[in-house]
Amino acid sequence: MSAFETAATEVKNLKSKPSDEEMLQLYALYKVATQSNFAEAPKPSAFDFAGKYKYNAWKKLLDEGVTPEQAQERYIAFVEELKTKYGY
Repeated sequence: MSAFETAATEVKNLKSKPSDEEMLQLYALYKVATQSNFAEAPKPSAFDFAGKYKYNAWKKLLDEGVTPEQAQERYIAFVEELKTKYGY
């Protein structure tokens, strides 16, 4: 199992749930890291507020030019921070 896959598993076992903002960051990094196809992702409806936040966070990382490799590294580091903050 890669370090990224390990981090993706470990984040599910935190003792406390991260904040919504932290969860959004995890989501966006994961989507970029796994090379999910943004162009094929349906744009959320006007009333899907959570979906819009997730979509926009993902788009922001892509617009910043974050590569899948960079996203994996950032994801792993962020999960380590969350493990320290919330317990594992």
